[in-house]
Amino acid sequence: MTSLSLASVLAEAARRYPDKVAVVDGAQRVTYAELWRQALTYAAGLRELGVRPGDTVALVVPNVVEFPRAYYGALAAGAVVVPVHLLLNAEEMAYVLRDSHTNLLICHTALLGVGAPAAAAAGVPIATVGPAALAPEGFEGRRLEEVGAPPLPTFVSREAEEIAVVFYTSGTTGEPKGALLTHLNLVMNATVNVFDANDAKPTDIVLGCLPLFHTYGQTVGMNGTFRLGATLVLLARFTGAAALDLMVAEGVNVFHGVPTMYIGLLEAAAGRAELPQLRICISGGASLPVAVLERFNAAFRTTIFEGYGLSETSPTATTNQPQFGQRAGTIGHPIWGVEVEIARAEIEDRIELLPVGELGELVIRGHNVFAGYLDRPEATAQVMVDGWFRSGDLGQKDADGFITIVDRKKDLIIRGGFNIYPREVEEVLARHPSIAQVAVVGVPDEIFGEEICAVVVVAAGAALTEDELVTWCKEHLGRHKYPRQVRFAEELPLGPSLKVLKRELRRRIIEEG
Repeated sequence: MTSLSLASVLAEAARRYPDKVAVVDGAQRVTYAELWRQALTYAAGLRELGVRPGDTVALVVPNVVEFPRAYYGALAAGAVVVPVHLLLNAEEMAYVLRDSHTNLLICHTALLGVGAPAAAAAGVPIATVGPAALAPEGFEGRRLEEVGAPPLPTFVSREAEEIAVVFYTSGTTGEPKGALLTHLNLVMNATVNVFDANDAKPTDIVLGCLPLFHTYGQTVGMNGTFRLGATLVLLARFTGAAALDLMVAEGVNVFHGVPTMYIGLLEAAAGRAELPQLRICISGGASLPVAVLERFNAAFRTTIFEGYGLSETSPTATTNQPQFGQRAGTIGHPIWGVEVEIARAEIEDRIELLPVGELGELVIRGHNVFAGYLDRPEATAQVMVDGWFRSGDLGQKDADGFITIVDRKKDLIIRGGFNIYPREVEEVLARHPSIAQVAVVGVPDEIFGEEICAVVVVAAGAALTEDELVTWCKEHLGRHKYPRQVRFAEELPLGPSLKVLKRELRRRIIEEG
């Protein structure tokens, strides 16, 4: 067995760049040496509280400096980390704690209102981090900063194939499942992202506005930044205006975001005299409309590199990369050491690869593929077939190796026997000058089985009617593709990773009738 710990990402950065600022959190500027010493102090505190190597520690912590302290502290103690997303209610959080067999919850004092009842319901002990003044009156929990143990001398050794982090999927079908990511998975993904996939540099200043509890913000943002020895500027709550202000103030030149964030930055940039000088922009988490990409590149004088991944793939599987060139509307090429091919989607018990240009399901194998779902061997067997991970996404690969996502298999709309891919319709609607955001879903229909419905957020200061939009769509889309129904919304429902929740949109539309 090979010894490898994800904790070494921060340990090595502290050894190589001890006096360099690792994290900016408001007025706090924490060097790599300080951050690692704090993590080792947290690790010692966890040991005093009974955490042993192989135990599970859950984190309920926002995008503040306590997150990397607790994350690397738990890893340094040899624990498995379960980052809990912060939009869950206490009951949902308790489910994650029970399902993951959590031994201890680390909860930020600002989130004890949900974290404390969740821990109580799951029968899990709780330790707090963050300002004591933010704790609810009468709360009596152990503060990790005050346990009083001297820092561990170094991190606990782990094996490369042991589990480092458990990410809970969003649960589009049934209850959320814990995806098991190994130390090797996550060290390799962070390393390949910054040393092979992107033109990243140790001098970079990276905005950390993606949720750190999510795989994208955690691996690509935090772990990638620390693997490189760059600086991470944290933003606890994203708005376009707040992000622009912070990026300008701190000289941020690298931005990782999801499409809704790019839309928010574009809206906030209107009329501003000064915009950040962004050297690298990465988009993932959901498909970025080409119209948004083009507008952003023009406004910020930069180039967005769109990528693709899942919790089960650490997350990055493919991305547009400088050495292969950038092609709008694609997710680029597989990252180093990873294979991504197109397989026949309708065959589920084996992998049958398709030739160039044919439409099928993306399948992935390599160092980034997870170790399976926690306590769910049947679910693991459904997605791991012949050594390949079945993504559930439909796409195709062209003669130059660029891969394009067409849509999720589950989001496919079948209208009157015709297959309609919502993303194709969304790409067209995103070019309408009066539309800020749009999502296309299939809703039940007695005649056609499913009907196409567009849910639209109108741009600020614009006006648009359903008839006007349907007429416009008829001119820009085939007769079987244009939406027959249009719903207007103030905003689209977003999940914890800021993806549009299409299942929630369908539910609302069906209930409204």
